[in-house]
Amino acid sequence: MRETFTTRIGLLLTMIGVAVGLGNVWRFPYMVGKFGGAAFVLVYCAAVLLVGVPALMAEWSLGRHTRRGPVGAFARAGMPGGKALGWVFFFAVTAATAYYTNALGWVLFYAVAEGGRGLGTPLPWPATAVLPPDAGFSGLSLLLQMVCTASIIVACALVLLKGLREGIVWASRVLVPALFIALLILIARSLTLPGAWAGVEWFILKIEPGSVTPTVLVAALGQAVFSLSLGGSFMVVYGSYLDPAERLRSSALWTAAGDLGAGLLAGLAILPAVFALGLEPGSGPGLIFVTLPQVFAQIPAGSLFGLLFFLSLLGAAYLSDVAAFEVLVAGLTDNTGLSRRQAIWTLAGLVFLFAIPPMINMEIFLPWDLAFGSGFQTLGSLLAVVAVGWCFRRGDALRQLAGDSPSLADRCLYQWLRFGVPALIVAVGVWWFVTDVLP
Repeated sequence: MRETFTTRIGLLLTMIGVAVGLGNVWRFPYMVGKFGGAAFVLVYCAAVLLVGVPALMAEWSLGRHTRRGPVGAFARAGMPGGKALGWVFFFAVTAATAYYTNALGWVLFYAVAEGGRGLGTPLPWPATAVLPPDAGFSGLSLLLQMVCTASIIVACALVLLKGLREGIVWASRVLVPALFIALLILIARSLTLPGAWAGVEWFILKIEPGSVTPTVLVAALGQAVFSLSLGGSFMVVYGSYLDPAERLRSSALWTAAGDLGAGLLAGLAILPAVFALGLEPGSGPGLIFVTLPQVFAQIPAGSLFGLLFFLSLLGAAYLSDVAAFEVLVAGLTDNTGLSRRQAIWTLAGLVFLFAIPPMINMEIFLPWDLAFGSGFQTLGSLLAVVAVGWCFRRGDALRQLAGDSPSLADRCLYQWLRFGVPALIVAVGVWWFVTDVLP
């Protein structure tokens, strides 16, 4: 018998915890910095509303209707080659979970480093020692990453062993509110720095003419998919735990609002401080690991704020990592003879092995991120939408999306899922390919 959520607050906090993670607090601010500030934010908000919310409802519908994770869900939905497709996504999620857990290990090391600095007992190495080198090989970096990654994997396994209600929901009730409180404290400090308002204007107020380009559109759409943990995997599994009476539209809107709010709060906590100290907002993935520690080093009580930031990021990202492991656990328990405990420890070892290659250097890590963190997620979300819109019987799809009495708005949403969302994703991808890749 599959567990289900017993309270609405537990459901919403868990879904927000699944969605909110490194994608919001790490990836969103540096994507804003890299793709032009307010223009990117505007397109991203539109992508969340027009694509993210309907796709989230589709993934939940796929999971709830089939009561399976991705390995069984696509097959039960009637998609041709669904079983094989599900296993492809299973291994893609394994690879993605591995590099994500590795990055989470960096956050753990930075939190320890900030705590040691605040207590006057700094570590024997700088925090940057944990990061993979740009090229080549570093024995110290590899060792530190292996220790930190193994610690995160064990922490995930311990929560997963307790199941949905006693483990995952409990952790979400604690960590999601803690993240938002920490971000509000950091925003208050960031906005009081001299010159911080220039960062606020650049972040959400000033849109430069011609700044909305195909590259920005693709980046914003990819970020919406990434930050909501879409991809035909995470949310399909969590959808399989939904009660049949749960109304998906309001839950999807609340989840998207919480996810979007976390990203905007993270931007307000980070980017004004970066501008106030004259640093570079477009520094890419290193924004929080290289640029932000410089911010903390230059403000009063910086080590305290640094510790608070990295602990809040650790908590948020940890929930997303637990969600990733839950996808894999469901894949094994639904389709093999393994017990839940056996599946958890089998996957703990497998994810650790998959995490080793991207630990070596950034020349491996960044393509790994692009392939498994962006490409497969967007493809998986597209196929989940197609499964609900084209493989479900119309009545089953409407019943999952809107209950037994769908309104005109619900019927319009169903048509948008069938035609609009797939066409928009494909059109943006083709436009980007023609204008930015072919030249």
